[in-house]
Amino acid sequence: MMPFVVLFLGIALLLFLIIKLKLNTFVSLIVVAILVALGLGMNPASIATSIKMGIGSTLGELAIVFGFGAMIGRLVSDSGGSYRIAKTLIDKFGKKRLQLAIVIASFIIGMSLFFEVGLVLLTPIVFAVALEADVPFLYLGIPMAAALSATQGFLPPQPAPTAVATALGANIGEVLLFGIIVAIPAVIIAGPLWTKVIQRFFPSAFVVKKSLPAFGEVKQYDLKDTPGFGLSALTSLLPAIFMAVNTIYQMIAHGGKAVAKPTGFDAVISMLGNPMIAMVIALLFAIWSMGFHRGKDMKQISTSIADAIKSIAMLLMVIAGGGAFKQVLIDGGVGNAVKGMMMHSSLSPIILGWLVAVILRVSLGSATVAGMTAAGLVMPLMASLNVNPVMMALAIGAGSLAASHVNDAGFWMFKEYFDLDVKQTLGIWTTLETVISVVGLIMVLILNMFVG
Repeated sequence: MMPFVVLFLGIALLLFLIIKLKLNTFVSLIVVAILVALGLGMNPASIATSIKMGIGSTLGELAIVFGFGAMIGRLVSDSGGSYRIAKTLIDKFGKKRLQLAIVIASFIIGMSLFFEVGLVLLTPIVFAVALEADVPFLYLGIPMAAALSATQGFLPPQPAPTAVATALGANIGEVLLFGIIVAIPAVIIAGPLWTKVIQRFFPSAFVVKKSLPAFGEVKQYDLKDTPGFGLSALTSLLPAIFMAVNTIYQMIAHGGKAVAKPTGFDAVISMLGNPMIAMVIALLFAIWSMGFHRGKDMKQISTSIADAIKSIAMLLMVIAGGGAFKQVLIDGGVGNAVKGMMMHSSLSPIILGWLVAVILRVSLGSATVAGMTAAGLVMPLMASLNVNPVMMALAIGAGSLAASHVNDAGFWMFKEYFDLDVKQTLGIWTTLETVISVVGLIMVLILNMFVG
């Protein structure tokens, strides 16, 4: 029982430091990790080693995946490629199917951009479309936010699902493929369908607005000066394509089983499908397709790359802090305590993983930290209960999206960008995130019946 008391107090302290004292999240995580380690009775001399191991094991592969992913997204964005993707799909689908066009554009763009960046990029485009079509901004904004959010929770190479999959030892390509299967119904239900429900409860929010007060200067693109749709989409999706090809090949050639020491063609496919190698190749392609091919020089390209690194520096540190906290919980015996408590639980391990992530998400705000911490807590259960790590990773991803509220930066971004009050944001954004989470869990449970 004592480990759970220490964990509860640790999470309460983390909340206090982040929310009340406004202390940096990374600093808060490291401080709390040290105090929790002491509370769990760890040898003081080994605490630093645990923290170092947690940070190192978490950032080892993820630094390149996140870093290069941010660079690709920024290069596509700065060249106007993301604008081209959105505008082309909207034009092709027409005004009657605008929501579907927005969902597809947001889904594609969301696979290569962080939620915050995607929201910043797409909001002015979607607002302009809503204005032109004379429909309420939220009518298109909710499907946009649902698609962007789902990609963050379920689809590598996004930070949270990649970090959780890596921590649990899940095949990232399989997480991507099954993640798409989970994400599509979640987006459809939480986007276009949920919009109809929400509109009945918050009619005052669904008005045609002529301006966005919270949005600063909007970067304008002339469509003829942007790269083509095919090239823009290919550049954005190239890492995902490499990983998907590798996973499909492994399923066909080897029945989905990993080959210990692949040789020949197997080795080449395995190398190209590795997230790290896929990102390196995709970035080199993006430098050409969105840079040199567009007449940009290396100085301009390097500026975009540097800006991308600045945008994810703190995110990487927060993930590292989550990794340190996770390692302390494992080394301090919380993982074994959870294992002991849950071994005789009638709850499905998948539901348990989701529930742990939900509790942490509500408590901590950050989906990434919630996912990483939940992964650390359920890891001891994996082998003993024979759980498919891919399904567990997706369940945790679903749980980490639930009930975004005032301690989540995404909550405030949504409020400001859509010009809502706090009550409206809780009723629209918080419920939207929870719908994605619940639908995601249901889809994972269904998939687990067939592949678990």
